[in-house]
Amino acid sequence: MGKTINISPLSRIEGHASIKIQLDDTGNVEKAVTHFNSIRGFEKYVQGKPAEEVTRIVTRICGICPWHHHLSSTKAVDACFGADVAPAGHMLRECMQNMAHINDKILHFYFLAAPDFVLGPDADYRVRNVIGIAKAAPELARQVIQMRQLGQMMMEKFAGKVIHPVAAVPGGFSKPMSDSQRISLMDDTKTLLEFAKFTMAHAKQNIFPNYLEEVTTIGSITTGFIGTVDNQGSLNFYDGQIRLMKPDGSFSDFHDADYLNYIGEHVADTSYGKFPYAKSWNEGFSMDLAHPKGIYRANCLARINVCDQISTPLAQAELEEFRKSFGRPAQHTLLYHWARLIELVYACEKTLELLSDPAICGRETRFDVTPKAGRGVGHVEAPRGTLIHDYTTDDKGLIVSANMIVGTTHNLAPISMSVDQAARMLIKDGKVDETILNKVEMAVRAYDP
Repeated sequence: MGKTINISPLSRIEGHASIKIQLDDTGNVEKAVTHFNSIRGFEKYVQGKPAEEVTRIVTRICGICPWHHHLSSTKAVDACFGADVAPAGHMLRECMQNMAHINDKILHFYFLAAPDFVLGPDADYRVRNVIGIAKAAPELARQVIQMRQLGQMMMEKFAGKVIHPVAAVPGGFSKPMSDSQRISLMDDTKTLLEFAKFTMAHAKQNIFPNYLEEVTTIGSITTGFIGTVDNQGSLNFYDGQIRLMKPDGSFSDFHDADYLNYIGEHVADTSYGKFPYAKSWNEGFSMDLAHPKGIYRANCLARINVCDQISTPLAQAELEEFRKSFGRPAQHTLLYHWARLIELVYACEKTLELLSDPAICGRETRFDVTPKAGRGVGHVEAPRGTLIHDYTTDDKGLIVSANMIVGTTHNLAPISMSVDQAARMLIKDGKVDETILNKVEMAVRAYDP
């Protein structure tokens, strides 16, 4: 038995994980295992709670994407109670959903991923962080912080709590938007769009070209993909059908209420989280790098792979350029960073589109709702993937059972595979150093788990 290498904790990710790499007697990788060691338990916490209260409880699942849990949960409760949603309330929900995406993508690209690319994967780990970025590019760092703050404060000024939101309610939204608020939010979103355009151009000119070898090799695996599209096959973060794409590009579309017919959940002894897989492909589950079975990926690269097009012009132009270089579906794992910036542009454009319609200021933002027994499934696209909440209520409107597939959960198996691939590719004959281990971590950071 050879040397064991432990990377614990994984750095610059939003969750918790560690990696164990076992070398054989020749110093080559025998096995690399990723341990996902956080357990949440919310499927049990919510049992017996009033369904309308659960929409405020589940925001505690993730401090980075509470809005997405809030909205997916609210949609599930709508379905349990058979509630119609007021048109203005629907627009406000979708607007908040897209605003939350803007903030998340700025956070991940600049605070978590950028140190590997701006400072380089071989930079001293003591400076390879957001503080190092601030010292190396102080003006850019100042602008990033300002844009991140602007995005958060926009949501807080209109909808109240931005970390643990309470604004969405069954049947709609808890408050209307005034015209002055709409105009103010439009002005701020235009500022964010200009920053998104700058970020996209800066990355294409100064970052991605310098790391094409890493992008096309580190963590690269072949899988299927999952994401949400509207009736025209366009990318949508809030509404639509779920599209499950095979590695060859063929796909099936289905309603979220039918997800159990398409997705299974595998239990692994290396993780507290379950590993979803494509049950409808009828091939079982395997993370074998040469012959994976049932494996698909979620998150931004998955979404721009499964969509036929993007409905906003600037993001569509970026998508076309991306596909000319990398095809459809694009498989290289580090392309998640490029896809994330395409979605940043889209989120800004979509928010502007929604705010440009005066109907978003409709005074009736919610319809009356009567609690009752039922089953409801709601989903949205969280930054880290397709987020599904599935509830059953009794005749008092209390939660009887709940199942949740969180965005990152879809990617637990692919992350494990990407780490295995990167470790096998980079560690040869016992030669391993801090730079090599950081490149293994980069395979994880691409997924933003």
